[in-house]
Amino acid sequence: MLNQLRLDHANMARLLHVLQLKQKTLAQGERPNFKLMREVVDYILSYMDGFAAPLERVCVEWLQTQAPEHLALTEQMAIDYRELKPRLQRLSNDIDMILMDNVLPMDRFAEDLKDYLEAHRAYLRHEREGLFPLIDEHFSPEDMEELRQALPEGAEQELERLQEAYPELYAELRGADVPEV
Repeated sequence: MLNQLRLDHANMARLLHVLQLKQKTLAQGERPNFKLMREVVDYILSYMDGFAAPLERVCVEWLQTQAPEHLALTEQMAIDYRELKPRLQRLSNDIDMILMDNVLPMDRFAEDLKDYLEAHRAYLRHEREGLFPLIDEHFSPEDMEELRQALPEGAEQELERLQEAYPELYAELRGADVPEV
């Protein structure tokens, strides 16, 4: 289970790297591949709803009972994670506007994208430096199995569905270097 979380963390870092490259293209005054951006954003939104959010919720709830002294950290991480989705949804709506050839200030879009990337990378850092060590310290292999079984029905199947829905993106992610976040 912890290995799955680390793998998901690495894949999310790869996705954010793809978006960062597109943001840099925008900052240079060039037009990035907005269709690829749409695919990345859709993937992240689907992943957040169908797999990551339930997994994070179950992990945080479990840690609150296993390590209540770390309640402030787990609650802050839950808040930070929930705040990512509206930012990403706004970017998704903006990409829709761009793909429909509507006028949108590119400097504002580039800045919103940059802010989202910074926020999501900060979350991943907290996950790597705060949450993962807590899970490693406080969860036995039996706890991890119990945690896996506590996930909502279909969460693991959702990851497989996403892999099938975005095969090119998923193939690219498996081969990409993992940037440090």
